Amino acid sequence: MTAVDPVALAQALIRCPSVTPVDAGALDVLETALKELGFTCHRLPFGDGSERVDNLYARRGENVPNFCFAGHTDVVPAGDASSWSSDPFAGDIENDFLLGRGAVDMKGAVAAFVAAAGEFLEDHPSGPAGSISLLITGDEEGFAINGTRKVIDWLAENGEEISACVVGEPTNPEYLGEMVKVGRRGSMSGIITVTGTQGHVAYPHLADNPVPKMIRLLATIAEETLDDGTEHFQPSNLEITSIDVGNLADNVIPSEATARFNIRFNDQHTGKSLEEWLVARLTSADVPHRLETRVSGEAFLTPPGPLSELVSNAVEEITGHRPQLSTSGGTSDARFIKDVCPVVEFGLVGQTMHKVDERTPISQIHQLKNIYRAILDGFFDIS
Repeated sequence: MTAVDPVALAQALIRCPSVTPVDAGALDVLETALKELGFTCHRLPFGDGSERVDNLYARRGENVPNFCFAGHTDVVPAGDASSWSSDPFAGDIENDFLLGRGAVDMKGAVAAFVAAAGEFLEDHPSGPAGSISLLITGDEEGFAINGTRKVIDWLAENGEEISACVVGEPTNPEYLGEMVKVGRRGSMSGIITVTGTQGHVAYPHLADNPVPKMIRLLATIAEETLDDGTEHFQPSNLEITSIDVGNLADNVIPSEATARFNIRFNDQHTGKSLEEWLVARLTSADVPHRLETRVSGEAFLTPPGPLSELVSNAVEEITGHRPQLSTSGGTSDARFIKDVCPVVEFGLVGQTMHKVDERTPISQIHQLKNIYRAILDGFFDIS
């Protein structure tokens, strides 16, 4: 069995410009590496046409417990490539940093886990007393419709059981070993529409201006504190992100106004309870309107316990830092995986993710590989 170089594998993945939902060969690179380690690979495309997403589920072993690493090979666009110090999809190494779109989020972590699994299997050729698997999607940075959510359904339909999962998102704000994510706040997006009657500003009695009505509506939901936070979660927050009337003339009363908002909510709420709260608050303004909402993920918490302890111990062993257990940040595909098994997140330092010149120190890729190896040793009780 040939050892996997995590930096070389990360470079090969970065060289695939896999901007969501395009795979660009990234899963081919990953599948080749995993097959050489004895993994059985299932390519799982979902969706049609421009919405088609390619995913991968790979497993070594047939028994439980099944330890799963989850992640994604899709990336956000690089933006203006001329702003980068080198080609964002070249995977260059500069001053001991791996540079490129996805280096941090999260091709570096994917490569680190594959290398850790390869090292573990090299030391234990008969495999673990159970199974190691990877659930890799090409839809995490997009709408997350044809990715992990549907792979989870496929696993259930095919009798695949996951016992515990680590998601390789970049969880550390400033240094490796700082933070393990044990949950995430939920996310609800909404649109409020108020319809009026267009007219001349000099003759307001002949028109019906929707803007003041929209202001009254927004005040009802913006003025109230949702909660004060919990032991594991920061307070929920509602942010108005856009108010638009599509009006380019200053002497015309618009016919319609729309507002967009997002609520990041903790486990004191659900999407359903928040929608009921919104309806009640907006109704109190006595303004005819239309409300549309979409929940991309509910709040969840993996209570501190065996999995978070296992990961924290591995992090401390390799880095010397005892990580904080946190639920901060945005959403991740852990919101789907939590329905089938305990899940926590740990990956690289996220300071440059989604930025120009996204990069990570090569030394931290190797450290992360060692952490993942320690997690595997601990999970399968290898001393």
